[in-house]
Amino acid sequence: MISGKKGLFLTFEGVDGAGKSTHVQWTVDQLRARGLTVISTREPGGTEIGEKLRELLLHQSMGLECETLLMFAARAQHLKEVIQPALEAGSWVVCDRFTDATFAYQGGGRELGVERIATLERWVHPDCQPDRTWLFDVPLEVARERLDRTRDKDRFEQEASAFFLRTREVYLSRAAQYPERFTVIDSTVPIDDIRLLLTEQINRLVARSLTA
Repeated sequence: MISGKKGLFLTFEGVDGAGKSTHVQWTVDQLRARGLTVISTREPGGTEIGEKLRELLLHQSMGLECETLLMFAARAQHLKEVIQPALEAGSWVVCDRFTDATFAYQGGGRELGVERIATLERWVHPDCQPDRTWLFDVPLEVARERLDRTRDKDRFEQEASAFFLRTREVYLSRAAQYPERFTVIDSTVPIDDIRLLLTEQINRLVARSLTA
C-alpha cells in the first residue's frame, strides 16, 4: 500500500466481453452517493499521455516487448498524475483495468509469461496494489458472442479464441493466488444479482474505511 494512503483503490478486470464496463460507472455513482470523493479512470489511459498511448496500443501493430513496455509507460504516468495523488488526498479511485490485465493479456494471452511483467511491476509500483479487484468472468463462448455485437473491434478484441482462453486462465489463477483482494463475479447472472453483490462489498469497504 502507499504510505499514508487514505483512500481506497478499486479495480475492475475481465476479458473483453465479460461485461465489467457495465458496472464501473454504477459503482462510482454508488460510492459518490455515500458521500465519498471518487476518481473514475481507466487503463491504458487516464492521462493525456496515457490516452495517446492507448490509441497506439489498441490500434497499432507492434512487437510484444514494445506493447508491454508501453502498457507500463502509460501506467507510470497514470500513477504519478492521477492514482497516487488521489489516494493520498483521501479520494477513492475506481479503475477499469490495472496491472492484473497486463499479467493476463500480455503474460497469458500473448504468452510473455510472468517474470518480466513482475519485474516491471516492482519497478513502476512496488508499494501500490488495489484494495479490491472485481474479476468479471464468463465462458469463452459468451464473451465471443458479446464481442460479435461490437462493430469496430480493436486489435485485442480481434484475437482468436485461444488468446482469450489463455487470458482468462491467468486472470483466474491470479484470483486464486490473491483471494484476499479478488472477488470473482459470474457475469452470466442477472445484472441485479451482480449489483446486489457489489452493494454488499461496497458497504463493507466503506465501513472498513471509516474504522481504519
